[in-house]
Amino acid sequence: MTPAGPQCPVQAHGGEVLAFPIASGHSASPCSLLLPTEHFSGLRASGKMLVLLLLLPVCWAVEVKRPRGVSLTNHHFYDESKPFTCLDGSTIIPFDQVNDDYCDCKDGSDEPGTAACPNGSFHCTNTGYKPLYILSRWVNDGVCDCCDGTDEYNSGIVCENTCKEKGRKERETLQQMAEVTREGFRLKKILIEDWKKAREEKQQKLIELQAGKKSLEDQVEMLRTVKEEAEKPEKEAKDQHRKLWEEQQAASKAQREQELAANAFQELDDDMDGAVSVAELQTHPELDTDGDGALSEGEAQTLLGGDMQMDAATFHDRVWSAIRDKYQSEVLPTDLPVPSAPDLTELQEEQPPVPSLPTEEEEEEEEAEEEEEEEEEEDSQVQGEQSKETPPPLVPSQPASPTEEDKMPPYDEQTQAFIDAAQEARNKFEEAERSLRDMEESIRNLEQEISFDFGPSGEFAYLYSQCYELTTNEYIYRLCPFKLVSQKPKLGGSPTNLGTWGSWAGPEHDKFSAMKYEQGTGCWQGPNRSTTVRLLCGKETVVISTTEPSRCEYLMELMTPAACPEPPPEPPAEDHHDEL
Repeated sequence: MTPAGPQCPVQAHGGEVLAFPIASGHSASPCSLLLPTEHFSGLRASGKMLVLLLLLPVCWAVEVKRPRGVSLTNHHFYDESKPFTCLDGSTIIPFDQVNDDYCDCKDGSDEPGTAACPNGSFHCTNTGYKPLYILSRWVNDGVCDCCDGTDEYNSGIVCENTCKEKGRKERETLQQMAEVTREGFRLKKILIEDWKKAREEKQQKLIELQAGKKSLEDQVEMLRTVKEEAEKPEKEAKDQHRKLWEEQQAASKAQREQELAANAFQELDDDMDGAVSVAELQTHPELDTDGDGALSEGEAQTLLGGDMQMDAATFHDRVWSAIRDKYQSEVLPTDLPVPSAPDLTELQEEQPPVPSLPTEEEEEEEEAEEEEEEEEEEDSQVQGEQSKETPPPLVPSQPASPTEEDKMPPYDEQTQAFIDAAQEARNKFEEAERSLRDMEESIRNLEQEISFDFGPSGEFAYLYSQCYELTTNEYIYRLCPFKLVSQKPKLGGSPTNLGTWGSWAGPEHDKFSAMKYEQGTGCWQGPNRSTTVRLLCGKETVVISTTEPSRCEYLMELMTPAACPEPPPEPPAEDHHDEL
């Protein structure tokens, strides 16, 4: 049968740790009570384990007769007065075959002190330090694996016994850890008291803000009413002002249109008989309606409403609006600059030599080319392209910026007074409304902070408004507890979000030992970045390490007094005793 029992740590080559079953229900060596320091990584050890280590400064050897390589816990399985039963119950052999350098048991338990069984284990007593198991194949291999050197009893290697020195260093380390734990826990109690006071103050402030919010809401509604009342006469006065200005603009525009129509009528009335006829209208081919480049008699008569001629009043009412966009004035604008006469000397210098007289054939070719050019010019005019000699349209192009006439004039004194009064009411209302929004935000922040889970006694509350940085060779890591984690290149650049606050992420029995930050910036073709922050006991609050164990998943360690457990009571002094 296989004996059940706890797992004993076994130190292996290169620092690996193995485990082998040992029997339970029997008396154990005092040394077996010592535990490896790995259990105290980050000072997260429980108080019971710490006091156990401190109360056992050294192990004492218990002389019990047993085969080499057998622990005191298992010595009762090796009774030389009767046959040996393999610990897995598979075989029974004569006792003289134990440690005979031949492997008889499948589990290797018959060769605890030799290297015969590859799966066997050798027990190092290590008096003064921690006992441990090593693999049997390391026995007498020329390497000192046990600090007491008992594994190299027949290899010719002399191993120095370093157990006492290791035990001394171990106790010093544990004492330092205990001191850090005691001081950290003292600071933790201060943090808890500070949060209790701060929480009470925040609750009182919240009550005051909630009471003030009602008063401010009433004030905002009152100022809203005042604002709306002040905006009514303002709107009426501004609307009246704009209406008058728009009427003036319309009258001015109508007058300009009247003038333009009158000027066009005078230009079209060639015979000055007070009427524009079909023939006079045909002198303006740009008014063509069918796109053939010429204004036919029928087209002209249609523009005149079916009449053969039209007087000025009817022309303005019925014709001008239809032709104003196409009509081109016959008069050059007076504001165009008059070209100066060129210098005769320059003309003479630029004038090319006089060519010889052309022949009759050349003259015919030139006439044909000129006719083609004239046709092209007519086509271009039909398409709306004007040559340099074509007079500009009668309607002047609109300027890029509005003229003074197009700008609305300043408000009169009474209207401006209404505007000033309304603006003052708006300013007061907006200021009160802004104060109300700020108060509501403060209330939300206080409610969130008061209800936040800052640990069993609120010991982590002091981290809420703080940020901590760690600078490495390449990056600056920034942790803002309960908010976010970021990473920024050391030589400059924008930060990368490594996760925002998610939840406490420690194991069920120690939930507040780790934080989880999630939904950070997405990795290229990968998941969103996330960070786990492991909280370690320390006298100061500082980020001590940041790693990326797997792609886009970061691990950060934060040392803080808030993570320190309650230390065990200090052992009584030697001269202390209790009276019965």
